[in-house]
Amino acid sequence: MPRKDMPLEELKRYTGSTPVPDDFWNFWDKMTKKAWSVPFSYEIIPSDLPQTSETEFFDVWLEGVNGEKLHAKYIRPKSMEKVPVVLQFHGYPGASRGWFEQASFVGMGMAVLAMDCPGQGGSSEDLGGRAGTTASDHIIQGVDGDAEKMYYVEVFMDTCLMVRLAMNLPELDCERIYVNGASQGAGLGLVCTALNSSYIRRCAALYPFLSDYRRAWDMDRDVIVYNGLNYYTRWFDPEGKHLTEFFTKLGYIDVQNFVERITCPVLFGTGLMDEICPPSSQFAVFSKIRAPKQHLIFPEFGHEEIAAFDDKLIAFFGEEAVVCQE
Repeated sequence: MPRKDMPLEELKRYTGSTPVPDDFWNFWDKMTKKAWSVPFSYEIIPSDLPQTSETEFFDVWLEGVNGEKLHAKYIRPKSMEKVPVVLQFHGYPGASRGWFEQASFVGMGMAVLAMDCPGQGGSSEDLGGRAGTTASDHIIQGVDGDAEKMYYVEVFMDTCLMVRLAMNLPELDCERIYVNGASQGAGLGLVCTALNSSYIRRCAALYPFLSDYRRAWDMDRDVIVYNGLNYYTRWFDPEGKHLTEFFTKLGYIDVQNFVERITCPVLFGTGLMDEICPPSSQFAVFSKIRAPKQHLIFPEFGHEEIAAFDDKLIAFFGEEAVVCQE
């Protein structure tokens, strides 16, 4: 069996390497409460795209948790009934996928809200103001200051605003809010589902990024998504005296630490040839999910489009939603 990491049986037993901060859930209960209590406002503007007889396209602008302007694509079928909605999160360091691709869910009678992560490839605004280096990737942005100001802490909170947005749109069925994403999008989707478990009914996550940073560093994954780890330790901790402190701080934004609070069904996918997000870092996440879950493993696929996983979404999101308990 092809592999770029541990043998499959070892992967199934692996549970992660990154330390967990002692106050992890106290911290995130406070952050989630803040995300749900900040003033909430949004504007929906028809897109410049031609509106069709079956589908409507909109740009949404809403205020982020720190006052930044967040952008999302909003696509919905024309319907007299309330429709389910998929919260779609994109990969790193990019933007929400094109309108055409997003519209695939409309054919299933679903709306889509696709957020652009601040300061990446889309239109969402990043106000910055974080302590420490900004010369490398977003994982380490803010790691030298208060945890509340870390880049991904703020983005994780922004995912809560997408749930609030879905709850505020009267044409959407709030009993059927689903989450979908790949890579960074899968990581954000899992966190969004964990922090908003009372509202999310299904979550699909393909090769999640943002997990098990110590494992990625130990494997010397100096690729675009993880190069900040080596950059930071090389320039700011050259003797390796503060590695435990550094990786514990990153534990606040490690996806594997969130997923124990997910209560809805999860469809999870991993390519064993993944050279971007180590399969072991993905198995660490899956091992901690306590909700109903299915892990689809693709031995000959890497960090790429996996049509066989995409096809599973039709049944997964098309089934009657399972009502989750708090």
